Amino acid sequence: MPSALGSGFAGSVRLKYVKLGYQYLVNHFLTLLLVPVMAATALELARLGPGELLALWRALDLDLVHILCSAFLVVFVATVYFMSRPRPVFLVDYCCYKPSPSFRVPFTTFMEHIKLISNNDKSLRFQTRILERSGLGEETCLPPANHYIPPNPSMEASRAEAQLVIFNAIDDLVRRTGLKPKDIDILVVNCSLFSPTPSLSAMIINKYKLRSNIRSFNLSGMGCSAGLISIDLARDMLQ
Repeated sequence: MPSALGSGFAGSVRLKYVKLGYQYLVNHFLTLLLVPVMAATALELARLGPGELLALWRALDLDLVHILCSAFLVVFVATVYFMSRPRPVFLVDYCCYKPSPSFRVPFTTFMEHIKLISNNDKSLRFQTRILERSGLGEETCLPPANHYIPPNPSMEASRAEAQLVIFNAIDDLVRRTGLKPKDIDILVVNCSLFSPTPSLSAMIINKYKLRSNIRSFNLSGMGCSAGLISIDLARDMLQ
């Protein structure tokens, strides 16, 4: 059984690198095709002397029409190449929501809440190990619903939390960049767990009166990995 698992893992790794190699080949096919030709041409021109180059030029006996057609072909190929390349996308500015100090939950407070909710020693030890190894600090904040004993999660509290985080981040970003909401033509919203109806993207569009033809995408309930998916989606839309 271990050997079968090992061979399957090795096969998946090899398949992954084959896919990456194929993707690189497709994305840079024209470059890989032109580089050897240009290198061979440069080596041949370097081998010939000035006199041989001049004699070769005179032997071509090209008229103006041939020269213009050749120049047009070169310009056309170069234009197609540069237009087909994916355009780079840059992150110009960003804003993160900074919660109020009243949302701060030190380790002692968190563990005290856990003890009041559950007296399971095994669970307490597990939570202690998580706090020690997770990278969380004494300034870590939790939403208001988690400050109750016991916690009071609800649809209203979740929507209020989403509005608090999203609206404050957007307000800071608009104020910092001087961007008008009407200038936004693409909106990608990602939330790992909360997926209400109407969606979070609809909530933002109604709040800031965004343009009617905006392209909006709402990614919810896909876990933490959806953050990378949303960034990739935004890049594809901008390209």
